[in-house]
Amino acid sequence: MAGTVSRRAMLGAGLLTLAGVGGAGGYGVGLFLTKEPSVAGTAAPLAVGSTPGTTPSPTPTPTGPPRKVTYDKSPALEADDLSYATRTFTVTDMFKSRISVRVPSNWEYTKQNPPKSGRFTDRTKKRWIRIEAGFTISRPPADSLTARLKQLAGISASQMVKVISQDVEANYATLAYTYVPDEELSPEGVLRYVIVRWVADHSGNCAVEMSSTGLPQDKDALLDILDHATDSVERRDTPLSG
Repeated sequence: MAGTVSRRAMLGAGLLTLAGVGGAGGYGVGLFLTKEPSVAGTAAPLAVGSTPGTTPSPTPTPTGPPRKVTYDKSPALEADDLSYATRTFTVTDMFKSRISVRVPSNWEYTKQNPPKSGRFTDRTKKRWIRIEAGFTISRPPADSLTARLKQLAGISASQMVKVISQDVEANYATLAYTYVPDEELSPEGVLRYVIVRWVADHSGNCAVEMSSTGLPQDKDALLDILDHATDSVERRDTPLSG
């Protein structure tokens, strides 16, 4: 029987059922390390300004020299200017996951490689939302957040990561940070703003990972995009051979 993962619906009945698929393999921590054109990418030292109710993480030892940071002064993306539409796509990892989600209606879909996630990008190529599924549902969102923080802590200081906030709710966990993309991807060193969210299914374990990326001045709109996606996302799994 197909199922659904939705932030609002999580307060009610069970949401996601995997029929005819086993629990093989492990949960992947995501694709934010994947090299792709103008992509979200890697990161560095963790200087934490956490939200209420969260525990700050220690700043790791830098593993490389910092870079000069530049700022894209484009007008901010405004939440009030966005309209949304439901889009459907398929990703593949341990399972084949059919994803349905509301995203900005005029953003272009790009299938990612490896095919564990799909990405919707605005016309400027400066903002996007990435949605990942297909992994085995095996750990709660808080554990996925912790794993990402550990991953960030091992990245070169040249990526200049700064954790802005981390928050764990009953059914999802959210991490916001800034970083400078790898020099190969962004020689000019433009600062990026990222919000990552791990959304649980009825079991309390993470079923979908999504990240909204743009410029620091876009942060309110990026959160609005992420909230729309969180409220609407559905994951329906079939076996890889199906």
